[in-house]
Amino acid sequence: MRLTTKGRYAVTAMLDMAMHTGQGPTSLADISQRQEISLPYLEQLFARLRRAKLVSSVRGPGGGYLLAMAPEDISVSRVIDAVDESVDATRCQGLSDCQQGDTCLTHYLWSELSTRIRDFLDDVTLEQLMHRHDVQKIATRQDQRVTGNILASS
Repeated sequence: MRLTTKGRYAVTAMLDMAMHTGQGPTSLADISQRQEISLPYLEQLFARLRRAKLVSSVRGPGGGYLLAMAPEDISVSRVIDAVDESVDATRCQGLSDCQQGDTCLTHYLWSELSTRIRDFLDDVTLEQLMHRHDVQKIATRQDQRVTGNILASS
């Protein structure tokens, strides 16, 4: 199974935004700093997330991005789909041509695993992740680290 950096970073960035909902637009620079994801990479991801209508942009001073819908309405699989990513455990990307054009012996095993992973990610929303104690603890640590860096450079 392969979930690339693109899908992981998109979910991480969207969760970061969800964790800061209610604080106004979130800048990509803030997400970049908290999550240690390069700004150019985030810009590419957010172009796709905006096209998928998962985020909206706010221009001008204090601008950034807002979730385009409530965190409970955004599943992890929807974020992954928005950045043209797939979670597929088969070697043939589900085409059933894994062995010289034919289906391999374990194709259906890996295909079923892909379906179960997809179903799991369909059932996990940003809101559910936001309420996890471990996620809250990490987000607090990240906010404190960034705030400490800002205060130290002042």
